[in-house]
Formats: sequence, C-alpha cells, structure tokens
Amino acid sequence: MADYAIAPPPQPVVPVEGETAAFPVRRILCVGRNCAAHRREMGGDDRDPPFFFTKPADAVVTPGRDPAYPSRTANLHHEIELVVAIGAEGADVAPDAALDLVFGYAVGVDLTRRDLQAAARDKGQPWDAAKAFDDSAPISAIRRWSGPAPQGRITLSVNGETRQDAVVADMIWNLPEIVSEASKLWRLMPGDLIFTGTPEGVGPLVRGDRVEGEVDGVGRLAFEVT
Repeated sequence: MADYAIAPPPQPVVPVEGETAAFPVRRILCVGRNCAAHRREMGGDDRDPPFFFTKPADAVVTPGRDPAYPSRTANLHHEIELVVAIGAEGADVAPDAALDLVFGYAVGVDLTRRDLQAAARDKGQPWDAAKAFDDSAPISAIRRWSGPAPQGRITLSVNGETRQDAVVADMIWNLPEIVSEASKLWRLMPGDLIFTGTPEGVGPLVRGDRVEGEVDGVGRLAFEVT
C-alpha cells in the first residue's frame, strides 16, 4: 500500500436506493443548454452538439445534507436535472449501445453562481468558478435501472412554488446521444456521473429556501440552502 505525504481525501459516494453499498463518484460531467426552452431562456436557439463542463466529485451533496450558500455570489440559481450514473467502461460508444454503460439514474440540481457565469461568458473565460464550487451538486439516491431511459416529468419547486416543470423527452440531445458523445471525449468509467441538462424556469435561491425536485420513476430530492 502506498504511503502518502498527507492523508488522502475521503471517497465521495452517493447512496444506491434500497442497498447498503454506495456508488463511488469518480467525476461529474455536465451538459450545458440541452433543453430548447432553457436554451432560448439563456439566449440561444440551435442544436449544436452537446457541450460539457465538469464539477469535482466532492461537489455532491447527498440526501440528508443541506448545501451551503456559496461565497462570492449574489445570484445563486437552481437547475433541476436527470443524472446518469455510469457503471461500465466505454469509449467511442455508439448511441444504440450507450445505455449498456448505465448503472442507474438519480435526480440532481446543478447549482450555479449565475453572476459569475455571466461575467465569465462575456470574457470568454471558463465556467469553473460558476459551476464547480463546493456543494454545487445536490443529488438523490441512485436508482438501479435497465431498459429504456426515463422520459417522464421533471419538476422543481422552491418553498412549495413550482418553478421548473417539463419532461425529460424535451431534451435536445437524448440520453443515448449524451452518453455516446461523452464517451467520444472521455473514456467513461464506473463511478462517472453525467448531469444531462435542465429545462426552462431556472431561478434564484437565497438562504433558507426549501428546494424539492423530482423525476418521474427515478426519485426525489429535497434540501434547504443554509
């Protein structure tokens, strides 16, 4: 066993629904602007190939824990998303074989420092500070899955008021296409998570807000911004 100069960090994990064993998170890939209405909401209207940004594995906020309001922002936004959990290795996988890599699905929220994102976009800078901060990836337990990908309703409410309400099938790039495209850019490995994009209705959060999200057939998540 290797000796370390410092103590190694703990392995981020997400619970698996109905099981004692947890899903170890290797990395988090996220798809940007993958719903037509949200793309128009954010100032675009086309079907470019999906583009990806990343979050660190330890950005996950598992059920029962509440995310902290991040520093250096006055405009924190919620983005409800279906999350794909990868359970098999694959590179350059065709769309018709992409779902063979899937272990299961979860409900996630891509928290975003919208003001920092806008500033970075205007300067052509990367989005890391806007997207990849601590506690930026609340997630539900992962539900094991086989067969066709989820296509149902995806919703998010804040303090009981519905803000996002759409269906997964509205995504510009569907789940097999997303997984396939990711596998052409990276060798996907067990433990990878893919946040697949959010529908329209994103909006601000403040401390004390109660957030609840759901994807039909996949699960629910709930947290309070602290």
